[in-house]
Amino acid sequence: MNYREKLKEKKRVVVKIGSSSITNSETGAPNLIKLEILVRELCSLKNMGRDVVLVSSGAIAVGRHVVGVHHRPETVAEKQACAAIGQAQLMMIYQKLFGEYGQRAAQVLMTKDTMIHDLSRRNAANTFGELLALGVIPIVNENDTVSTYEIEQLLRFGDNDTLSALVASVTGADLLILLSDIDGLYTDDPRRNPQARFISLVDEIDDRLAAMGKGSGSSVGTGGMATKLSAARIASAAGVDMIIANGADFHVIHHLLAGEEIGTLFLSHPDPEFDLADVLSGI
Repeated sequence: MNYREKLKEKKRVVVKIGSSSITNSETGAPNLIKLEILVRELCSLKNMGRDVVLVSSGAIAVGRHVVGVHHRPETVAEKQACAAIGQAQLMMIYQKLFGEYGQRAAQVLMTKDTMIHDLSRRNAANTFGELLALGVIPIVNENDTVSTYEIEQLLRFGDNDTLSALVASVTGADLLILLSDIDGLYTDDPRRNPQARFISLVDEIDDRLAAMGKGSGSSVGTGGMATKLSAARIASAAGVDMIIANGADFHVIHHLLAGEEIGTLFLSHPDPEFDLADVLSGI
């Protein structure tokens, strides 16, 4: 069976982008060229009749640039201030770019507390459903500004890889695409081991694969390969196929949906006993 060919049939796609994929490495400022390509790619998916959800990191990184903070914020107050400033800046850019292509976008800020409770989780699912029914592209990020609990990771998703898998589950997506600064899953860290082999297809995540998770090489992101494998486990149990691919060029999105052999494809294995509340309690 050609699993890549089946990607052409996906109807509801969640795309997650990391901070390093939308900011300039030299200055930390938003990379407007890449953001424009991203928006054009997502609008093209919409024009093909697909539902699209974007999970976008980058609020703290962009906020750092706006206020001239050149180090990674360490205090809670610094992180929250940068997130508040950067999220507003990012949404202003997204709204302008999507508007140029005649597409409407909406901001959805999530907290782990929202997802833990059944009622608020149902409300979130209903909101996503209505936005998608209206033809709107939801732009999702974790709400880093509302509480010290979230940003100190007591009630935090921990990274947007995990958040994107949960969003894919809540929205009933059939494909999750994680775009980062890596090509996909290797048998070892290719930056340290030139003998590392690339893995194109993962049928099931066993302990051997889980042990391949490495830390992030980026100075602006929070997620490494370990968080992406964790996201893959969640997506698989929820019945969502997942791809890890390099976000250096966002044109990769339409290549992936055309079934091209790019990145690492994780096949889903729906768990009839999958319970999102149980998953969240373990994070």
